[in-house]
Amino acid sequence: MGSGEVGIVPVVVVEMWEGRTEEQKEKLIKGITRAFEEIGVKPEVLNIIIHEIPRTNWCIRGEQASKLTS
Repeated sequence: MGSGEVGIVPVVVVEMWEGRTEEQKEKLIKGITRAFEEIGVKPEVLNIIIHEIPRTNWCIRGEQASKLTS
């Protein structure tokens, strides 16, 4: 980088219910990476963080998601 340039390091945070397979997460990661590549962001600078949240810790309409969904 030249003087005055600021390095851009995108961070994508995905929050979702736990229970996805490693293959599903890999597919998600590849899709997000591809989308960023399309706007000129190199995979080398892209960070993706997946937070898997238990349905008992996720609330919808005042109820635990674990009680509302299967």
